[in-house]
Amino acid sequence: MERPWPLTGRDEELRRVAAALRPGAVGIVVAGPPGVGKTRLAREALAAPSGRGTTVVWAHGSTAARPYPLGAFAGLLDVPAGDGADLIGRALGALARQPHPVLAVDDAHLLDEHSAIVLHRVVVRRLAPVLVTLRTGEPAPDTVTALWKDDHVPRLDLAPLDAACTAGLVARVVGGPVEPGSAHRLWRLTEGSPLFLRHLLTGEVAAGRFAPASGLWRWTSEPAVTPELVDLLEQQIGHLEPGVQDVVDLVALAEPVAVPTLSALTSPADVEAAEGRGLVRTDGLVARLAHPLYGEVRREVMGTVRARRLRGRVAQTLDAARDPIPRAVLALDSDLPPDHSLFLRAAEAAIRVYDLPLAERLARGAAAAGDPAARLVHAAALSWLSRGEEAEAILGHLAETAPDGGTRAWAELHRTGNLLWTLARPEDARRALAAAEATGAARLHVAGMSLALAAAGGEVETVLARGRELLHAELPDDLARILVASAVSAAAAVTGDPGLLDDSAVVGGLTADRVPTGIPGFGLADLQVLGHRLAGRPDRADRQARRMHAASADLPGPARLMGLVVAGHAALAGGRVGDALPLLREAWAGLAESRHEFRFRCRTLLATAWAQAGEVSRAGPLLAGIVTGQHPAYRLHAPDDLLALAWGAAAEGSVTESLRHAVAAAGLARRTGAPAYEVLAWQTAVQFGDAAAALPRLTALAGLSPRAAVAVAHARAWAEQDGEALLGTADAWARLGDVVAAGDAAAQAADLHRRHGRQGSALSAAALAERMAGRSGARTPALAVAVRPLPLTTREREIAALAARGMSNKQIAARLTVSVRTVEGHLYRAGRKLGVSERTALADVLGVG
Repeated sequence: MERPWPLTGRDEELRRVAAALRPGAVGIVVAGPPGVGKTRLAREALAAPSGRGTTVVWAHGSTAARPYPLGAFAGLLDVPAGDGADLIGRALGALARQPHPVLAVDDAHLLDEHSAIVLHRVVVRRLAPVLVTLRTGEPAPDTVTALWKDDHVPRLDLAPLDAACTAGLVARVVGGPVEPGSAHRLWRLTEGSPLFLRHLLTGEVAAGRFAPASGLWRWTSEPAVTPELVDLLEQQIGHLEPGVQDVVDLVALAEPVAVPTLSALTSPADVEAAEGRGLVRTDGLVARLAHPLYGEVRREVMGTVRARRLRGRVAQTLDAARDPIPRAVLALDSDLPPDHSLFLRAAEAAIRVYDLPLAERLARGAAAAGDPAARLVHAAALSWLSRGEEAEAILGHLAETAPDGGTRAWAELHRTGNLLWTLARPEDARRALAAAEATGAARLHVAGMSLALAAAGGEVETVLARGRELLHAELPDDLARILVASAVSAAAAVTGDPGLLDDSAVVGGLTADRVPTGIPGFGLADLQVLGHRLAGRPDRADRQARRMHAASADLPGPARLMGLVVAGHAALAGGRVGDALPLLREAWAGLAESRHEFRFRCRTLLATAWAQAGEVSRAGPLLAGIVTGQHPAYRLHAPDDLLALAWGAAAEGSVTESLRHAVAAAGLARRTGAPAYEVLAWQTAVQFGDAAAALPRLTALAGLSPRAAVAVAHARAWAEQDGEALLGTADAWARLGDVVAAGDAAAQAADLHRRHGRQGSALSAAALAERMAGRSGARTPALAVAVRPLPLTTREREIAALAARGMSNKQIAARLTVSVRTVEGHLYRAGRKLGVSERTALADVLGVG
């Protein structure tokens, strides 16, 4: 972190500055706010090849040198003492005597009068190209501002780095990919200032708060500004008069603050002074700090007593009836008496907008008075934050000491959810549900939770038998509606009932203009996406996922990660592997080491995406996790796990094993009453090249969904070895939205045409397969055969691919359930056909990375 940082995002500016310094050019003025990289850009330009062979005279403006004539040139030019005019003339002469001079002036706004005149005359007389930097927002000598105002030299205003450039710079500095959310936080906090970014990032990396996790660098906590950064920012803020300090501190604690409120708490003159000094910004309505890091510094140096008093003053001005959160947040850490009712209302509001860390903090404050309702909300927030043991302690005690049956029922209901989803203890969850039912209270909530447990366990018939009636009942609140809608969505998704799926979305609050009001809504959204994916309606899945992702994108805690998983699932539903990977990778970086149950969905989806992209080494650890660890609340998704394993085996080249997993997924789906999953499983088998086994069942299921109709056409075309029909299927898949399947159908057509000697048709089909692969980002086995045709049988290619990946003959034999002698024979024949005798050469021939 101490090595020189790379210059990033300044290519165009660097070209402009370097061009302005060529022999015969006049030069350029580079202006910008502090820390934006003006001096760094200047040094890079002067070090460029076009600047070699020149003599660079570096002058520096400063407050220390400003009182002295030619203070900026002290020690640079041999200028004997004299009066002003003589000094200027001698300085110009000394500069002119330098071979091929370039005059660089840093911080020209701080030049003394004589140095500024020298600079101006060098430009006017064209004695040398000049490179001038100055800080915007600061007064500069008239002779300096005349440089661009009188069109003597061009001016380049250097803006802070944008979000993309900041992310790129951080990735280059830490030496690896950075989680987009963390990069965006860094950009937002530093506002693209390379100087501030360097100080902040260096401190966070050194403290271990910015560190790699699952292949991505992540920022895992709130920033702690280093003493060096505090000193730097305090110099920039400058001395604060008491009234201005009040303005800045109030905004630092409570931004945005309404301008009338801020003026009333301080004075209009102080607000104007703070704005005039560039410490706060206002749009006439609200005031914010001029730079986010000013708040970090002021909160760091502000005393606790002062901060509590100021928060209380602002809190008393806010209307809690319209939105309880701002007032509650300030009041919670103020010197005001605790308002437990306000804290509870604010915690419930925070849950509705998915801000779980805030909800937990507010609910903890509300529960301090011992109110059972507040303790329930607190336990719920803890459970959704994966702090299940803490939640269970609260709920268990509340169930034992509840003053009435209703409170006991609610405690046991929350225990049920916590025990199943957060703690993965299904038997205990069922006992808690039975205890809730025994109270006779909260009957519809109990029924909804019972339905949710049945769906989680894959009991599709049970859900369908009871769910339709519950879905249209007068459910008492959003939680009951989400529970019922999620369960029915699960059953509708795997059975292929689009009408029931859409009805469930409406009941759960996932519509064109609404998102569910609670964290369980992410589970509902994932099940909705699953339903549209299995049916072949990826556009519907994408629209729903975008709404959930947008609602959670800027939030701390698990909500943002769950939104990423849903969005990644929707991208996979449309065969957009390249789009799914960054979303799921970012989610996995946050979920992998957590105890959050959504990590199981993320793991399966990310493993599938990596495998479809042909990234065997990245998919491998995730697939191993699927084999060794499952969550009892995701039994419904067991076919998805098997299909992930199928894609993983296919990516390795093990066609036999991939088909075994796909057929197993189809069989499991059929046994558990999930025909929509069965269609996807048989479709996957067809993509791997086995239409014979798939065709009978796909024919029987052809009327289930748009996906089923195209899948049976695909199977029939491959079974009949009909190249033109396969191309028609590729077009049908593309129109449906499954770009991966479209590419595989086209690749199979290319292989078929080639084997029958139709080279022109084969080339056209292969080109289509490549275009589909370019759109999807997938590198599937069918595509590998199409774009790298080899004179091998399917079995020879499979065994050669496994050998190319470093497997021994014995390992290959065990994996494919054949004898070692059989493996040796196939490898011998493959080597003869390919003209290679060494196993290591197979990787190059097969294109195995």
